[in-house]
Amino acid sequence: MKKQKIIAIYGKGGIGKSSTASNMAAACAEIGYKVMIIGCDPKSDSSITLLGGRRIPTILDLLREGLDVREEDVVFEGYAGVKCVEAGGPEPGIGCAGRGIIVAVQKLKSISSDLLKEQDLIIYDVPGDIVCGGFVAPIRKGFVNEAYVLTSGEYMPMYAANNICKGFSKIGMPLSGVICNSRNASREEELVSKFAEEIGSKLMAFIPKSQTVQDCERDGFSVMEKAPDSDIAEVYRKLGKAIMENEERVLPKPLDDERLRELTR
Repeated sequence: MKKQKIIAIYGKGGIGKSSTASNMAAACAEIGYKVMIIGCDPKSDSSITLLGGRRIPTILDLLREGLDVREEDVVFEGYAGVKCVEAGGPEPGIGCAGRGIIVAVQKLKSISSDLLKEQDLIIYDVPGDIVCGGFVAPIRKGFVNEAYVLTSGEYMPMYAANNICKGFSKIGMPLSGVICNSRNASREEELVSKFAEEIGSKLMAFIPKSQTVQDCERDGFSVMEKAPDSDIAEVYRKLGKAIMENEERVLPKPLDDERLRELTR
């Protein structure tokens, strides 16, 4: 029996985690995998392009309203059968997003344990980077068994990716791979590939910057649904396949600041 993959995608805020996670979820669902995406960002927008632009109630919002939350209140079926869940976040200025993730996921487990067990792939779209200990909650609580880092070839996203790897190293969480979401930086694929190699990992995919992705998102759809024959859709299909077949897990060896700057010059 093939092991269930439960992955978390980390990276600098704004680097494209939600876009990558939703398109990858759609790509894997298209070829028959049972997929669930769990959005852990307070913006609750991880699943929006899988649901035609529709926002769904978050677990934390419903809990704050004092409702007796049921599976049908928080699990929605999106494109190609992807199960969509949004954990939500704390009220602005109050509480910890990391703690909120734990509360939300524990609630989901209590009301949807059978559904969770049925999935071939569960994707946690995690907010920000690991500098806040709360955002490592899915790992610390054993919710995930694989972690990926998303970056571009620019200095700050790579700095954040390296910082995340420092966090993984400290808590003993292996890294399964690096994904490059291009920003058209100079020698970008080469830089990120070298970065992945030096921390002991590998580049899973190079996702070119594409206007098609932005156009589809603006309309509330994934590339897989609205532009299935595009070149960028094929990139996400290859990424999904690579992740489903990936067995690599290595404890990352983060770079020191001097080497990181030298690499990105």
